[in-house]
Formats: sequence, C-alpha cells, structure tokens
Amino acid sequence: MKVVIALGSNLGDREENIESAVIELNKIITITHLSTFYETEPVGGPDQPDYLNAVLIGESDLAPEELLDEALEIESGLGRVRDIRFGPRTIDIDLIVAGDFLSDTPKLQLPHPRAHERAFVLEPWLEIEPDAHIPGRGSVASLLALLAQNDQDE
Repeated sequence: MKVVIALGSNLGDREENIESAVIELNKIITITHLSTFYETEPVGGPDQPDYLNAVLIGESDLAPEELLDEALEIESGLGRVRDIRFGPRTIDIDLIVAGDFLSDTPKLQLPHPRAHERAFVLEPWLEIEPDAHIPGRGSVASLLALLAQNDQDE
C-alpha cells in the first residue's frame, strides 16, 4: 500500500533528526520518494523555533495502525517528548494517507485531518508527486493554491 508521511523537526539538529527518521522508516517501509527540506514557521502552540519539514512516499505491507505504532516508536527513540500540544519537537512523523484507507478513531485519523490546511505538508508532497490527491479533499495542487489564495485575501 502506498503511504505518504510528513516529517518535521524544530529542536536540535533538525536536518539530522529528519534524516535519522527517514533511515528508521526505511527499515519498515520502502521509501520511493523524499522531498527536499522546507523551512517553515510554527503553526499554533507556544513561541518556538522554525521547523524543517519534508514529505516522503513509500510502500508498506503494515496495516495503518501498525505503521502509526512504529512511527511513534521512532519518534520516541529520537527524543520526542509529548508534553505541550503543538509544542517544539525533535521529530514529528505524521501518517498523511495510507492507500485509500479511511479511519476516524481516536488513535488514527486518515487521511490526516489537517493535512489539507498545511502548506508545509502540501508543498513538499506536490514536489514529489505532482498529481497527488487527498481522498475526500481533492488534488494537492488545488488545495495548495486555495491556501495561497486565502493567505492573499487575509
């Protein structure tokens, strides 16, 4: 099954944190594409450093719930502490889509419920998959254009 995963870091050596996460993820999925890294301002939460973000596409034989569990273990292994919602982090690994799998449980929501609102997910994803789409939301290109339009209108 095709999976799209977003990565972000704003503590420590951000590039090394993302690269380490990619190495660990590559042990459990087959990574086929990795975007360049994008520097972005934090969205919400307390005052904190800017993020480095990337998106990868891969193939996985794991069920989405298992993949989420593995991603959370990788985060923990790389020093992620979950103490402040939307707070700074060494690494953030978000499962954005997993094939056409849909889930709306407290543990797993797919597609990711806020991915369509996040340019720091859409822009790197579009870079590596120009015809990408989010099930039930539309094409990544049109969603990114809508965000840009909304930013201009504000």
